[in-house]
Amino acid sequence: MQPAVVWDPALLGYDLGGEHPFNPVRLELTIRLARGLGVLDGIGMLVPEPASETDLLRVHAAEYLEAVKQAPLSGWDVGHGLGTMDNPVFSDMHEASALVVGSTLLAAREVAAGRARRAVNIAGGLHHAMRDHASGFCVYNDCAVAISWLLDHGFDRIAYVDTDVHHGDGVQAAFYHDPRVLTISLHQHPFTLFPGTGHSSEIGTGEAEGTAVNIPLPPGTRDAGWLRAFNAVVPSLLAGFRPQVLVTQCGVDSHEEDPLADLSLSVDGHRAIYARLRELAGEHADGNWIAVGGGGYRLIRVVPRSWTHLLATALDRDVTPTTPLPAEWVDSVREAAPSAEVPVTMTDGADTGYRPWGDGNDDPVDVAIRDTRRAVFPLHGLDPDDPRD
Repeated sequence: MQPAVVWDPALLGYDLGGEHPFNPVRLELTIRLARGLGVLDGIGMLVPEPASETDLLRVHAAEYLEAVKQAPLSGWDVGHGLGTMDNPVFSDMHEASALVVGSTLLAAREVAAGRARRAVNIAGGLHHAMRDHASGFCVYNDCAVAISWLLDHGFDRIAYVDTDVHHGDGVQAAFYHDPRVLTISLHQHPFTLFPGTGHSSEIGTGEAEGTAVNIPLPPGTRDAGWLRAFNAVVPSLLAGFRPQVLVTQCGVDSHEEDPLADLSLSVDGHRAIYARLRELAGEHADGNWIAVGGGGYRLIRVVPRSWTHLLATALDRDVTPTTPLPAEWVDSVREAAPSAEVPVTMTDGADTGYRPWGDGNDDPVDVAIRDTRRAVFPLHGLDPDDPRD
């Protein structure tokens, strides 16, 4: 059963314009790089259609949809978080945003129908959009819409893991009261970064208590610390929750060169994350894995390489880190951006080894691990202080 890749050049229409950091060129460069390396050879791309209004209303208010439709006609500062520096109004905003949602929905439908075990949509991952307002470059929340759709089509245990540098606040908010959805977010500490949420004490409410999980990491966290935190929390929770499908938001703004945040991961660290997510989907989610993109603002040096690794991992066509980038790709980028520093291999040369949690260390990453485990592990019948859990 071949994994599914959702892509169409029309997705480049989600363009916030001008010098906005959320530049769709990162998607085009990724697809071109993946093709140049042979990662997509023989893969028939699935072409999406815009999400219907019925599906958008799963997580968004009707008045908000109308505001998005009318915003290009109304100008700036139209309310609902639209017309701001982060979320400027652009032509065909509703249509372009609905197409992103439709792309992730198509990935979800392929997995739900059993036509694919894994599906990737690098254009997705708009995890900040809220029920009635845009936020953090995100107009409609494709992740939340797809999860809602899955809940109505045969799935009642869904795990969402967010590896973006920013807290996955919109997805958490959509399911904060729903025990059927486990949301886990690893992100830079909210005291130091937008959106200012994602403390370890945010754990869900009512019957869903314990199904919102947050691991706020200190600025400067590198691959070793990030991977230690991930492996100290995520595998145990997935094993206990037993999800039927794993949905992951794979933003790459956690990279040390990203201009909008302060974690210090490498492309090699991202590759290690994707390999671990693939493994965990196989162990705990019947192999069902839906992966979407997200943030990432180092448009040439980071995003294309990291998301090519994501595509390769999902397709079981892992790219050796030392693989040279295709000369045609490098030359075309240098021609378009003569002053850009262009990478030449698929690695940053970083060591992704890490020290497992539980050896008594008390550095800031271990404090974050301890706080998160103590907040949620007892609610899952796990011992927060036992490294075997």
